[in-house]
Order: sequence, then C-alpha cells, then structure tokens
Amino acid sequence: MNGWLVAAVVVLVAGVGASLWGVATGPLRRRATAQNLSTALACPALLLLSQGYDRPAYVDLALVLAVLGPVGTLVFARLLADELAGDPPHARVPTWTAAAVGAAVVVAVGVATGPGRALVKLLVIGALLVGGNLVASRALAGGMQEGRRD
Repeated sequence: MNGWLVAAVVVLVAGVGASLWGVATGPLRRRATAQNLSTALACPALLLLSQGYDRPAYVDLALVLAVLGPVGTLVFARLLADELAGDPPHARVPTWTAAAVGAAVVVAVGVATGPGRALVKLLVIGALLVGGNLVASRALAGGMQEGRRD
C-alpha cells in the first residue's frame, strides 16, 4: 500500500461514497448534483489508482469519464429542466471542492509522471474534468435556460 492508493481510497470513500448516498436519497435537486459530483470525483480516483498500481490504462478510463461524465449531467439537466426549474440545485461549495480535488490530483500525478505525452494527456484530462464539472453544475442550477424553446 503506497501513498497513491491511500489517497485514492480517501477520494473514493469520502467523495464518491457521499455522492452515491446523495444519489440514492433525497430530493431531485440533491440527486442531480450528487450524480455530477460522483463523476467529478471518480475521475481523480482513477488517476490516483493509475499511479498507485502503475497501470496507464486507468488514465484512459479517466479520460473517457472526464468526457462522458459532464455530458451525462447535461443530458439530465436538459431532461429534468422543468422539474429542476422550481427548486434548482445550488452546490457551489461541493462543485468548487470537486474541481479543486481534480486539479490537485492532476498536478500531483503530472509531477510524478514527468514531461512527455502522458503529461499532455493528464493536462487534457484536468481541463476536461474541471471545465466539464463547472459547466454541468451551471446547467443544473438553471444558468443555461436562455437557449431553451418552450
């Protein structure tokens, strides 16, 4: 057991565990926000596991999750727009915390990886992860309603 695996366990248990509990219980606004945060925290956990087990394939899984996680949240935001309009989720603190965790993990793994193609892939994952999480959270909060046709 090394430090990378310990960090991955902390992210999985504290972040993803709490997010999965939020998805399973509570009102729609909390479930939608927790779904977005679970994908935003599973990606850094995969990066930490990749470094801990020395398996580069986990980085590819993190890349796929960084792309598809926010897209899934945007689909939920679009399909549930009417239900969320009356009571939109406001999760600034969890959203920025998940973005900070993702950025910190990308920086730490990038420093451990060193320069090269793997670092470029990590930086792309970090940009997709943080940007996608912020855009998806904004969409859930109803911030992108002006483009809708009723």
